[in-house]
Amino acid sequence: MGGKITYAFLSTALVIVFAVVALEGVLLLRTGEPAAMGMGAAALVLPCVGAWFLWHNTRFARNANRLARELEAEGGLPADEPARTPGGRIDREAADAIFARRKREAEAAPDDWRCWFRLAVAYHDARDTPRARKAMQRAIDLHDGKPVREERETAA
Repeated sequence: MGGKITYAFLSTALVIVFAVVALEGVLLLRTGEPAAMGMGAAALVLPCVGAWFLWHNTRFARNANRLARELEAEGGLPADEPARTPGGRIDREAADAIFARRKREAEAAPDDWRCWFRLAVAYHDARDTPRARKAMQRAIDLHDGKPVREERETAA
């Protein structure tokens, strides 16, 4: 729950920053000075790009949480398996061993979103965030019946 509150707070702060930047862009556009108008146009583009990224990131997180709830209801949510260091960090060797097992499972059942979800968690535990996101996106696509693009292949 704390993560959701933090995400909502930071997203709200980001939207406020977007609004301030857009307002400054409008003010710069109204000056009539060519250089200021160029900066104003750029200032209007930045909030649009930022809002697009925020929207896609929020949608990704919601879809991943939806799959997690469904997998938990089925009793298939991966347990917090990896051993931890005395400081609470995940032991790298333990995470790598779990990752190898999850990778084999995903290779054996490439059309099972549950295997890809578990592989995404294993990638995350192994501190490979880009591949974790790709594997989670593949799980979401498989779950929703969307075609899976070749660039999202992560178990190979």
